[in-house]
Amino acid sequence: MSFCFNFDVPAQTTNPEEESGVHLQHGQKDDAAKPIEDRTKPAEPVKEAKEHLPQSDPQFLLTDAVAETITIGTLPPLHFLNETVFEKTAAEREDREEILLRTAEQRSDLISGVYEGGLKVWECTYDLLELIEKDGETFGGKAVLDLGCGAGLLGILALKRGARQVHFQDYNSTVIEQLTVPNVILNCQEEDEVDSEEDKQGSGKGKVKEEDGCEKKVKDEEKDGISPPKKRAADLSQDPLLAKCRFFSGDWSTFLALVKKEEPHPKYDIIFTAETIYNTAYYPALHETLHKLLAPDGLVYLATKSHYFGVGGGLHLFETFVEQRGVFSLDHLWDGEDGLQRHVVVLRFKKPL
Repeated sequence: MSFCFNFDVPAQTTNPEEESGVHLQHGQKDDAAKPIEDRTKPAEPVKEAKEHLPQSDPQFLLTDAVAETITIGTLPPLHFLNETVFEKTAAEREDREEILLRTAEQRSDLISGVYEGGLKVWECTYDLLELIEKDGETFGGKAVLDLGCGAGLLGILALKRGARQVHFQDYNSTVIEQLTVPNVILNCQEEDEVDSEEDKQGSGKGKVKEEDGCEKKVKDEEKDGISPPKKRAADLSQDPLLAKCRFFSGDWSTFLALVKKEEPHPKYDIIFTAETIYNTAYYPALHETLHKLLAPDGLVYLATKSHYFGVGGGLHLFETFVEQRGVFSLDHLWDGEDGLQRHVVVLRFKKPL
């Protein structure tokens, strides 16, 4: 969906406290005395978590799918479904949550408590991918959680680079079923003959274009006005990469409760989360999920903007929240200087004194 990264929340979901001044920029009111989690309440009840099992025959998920490919430096190519397809085919898709039609009608990036933005690949995901490429992380033998995964590119990269297991979680079941699972399948299957030779020779590298004010990386074919080739799904029901994956939807608090029922419940060496701290009301559930699911020596990689206008969250408020809880240390790995500042930070458990 060709929406801009503005997180405009419909008027009926706006909290009076937000209008009175949650934002801390340009001389606006600082309500730091108020607990962060009380500042912006979600508009809907929490969504119950559930696990999604890939279909035994996944080919139908990629019927007439149009894919894009992003390649960053030495990273393996990452394939993902073109987001505009969802807008154009919303009426034809199975969507029990009805988020496809609602977001298309409202031209909204986010409907608080209803749709949390998972159909679009946001800028900070690319920032984190570029940092991973620079640092040379290979994920060999590690358990990885892509939290608030959306398209799942971070988890897919870990899967391609040797992770032992990768779990994907997004708020919306429609995102998991219509986008995340198909994207994993795209990346599991062998490249078809349409683009294999050309990609091997180094074309189709990641480019940047402006779309409604948002950066988006695309292949050379799309840049030249040619649609990327359609992908054909192979029989992946027994694919060894897909067998390493699990998929979950639901609110973070209910997701945590669901996986904690397992004995032993999963612990992750690496947790990725990008563009997920835009709403301060979600900080307690996010923090608790990270606290309970991160392995003792694990790392949380968080990619974010410095501030999210419209819903009031951002890195400064999240850093304050983390410091108040006293569970994690937080270090900056990368800080962008252009425009609305973007950041990549890492959280790890504090060592006992």
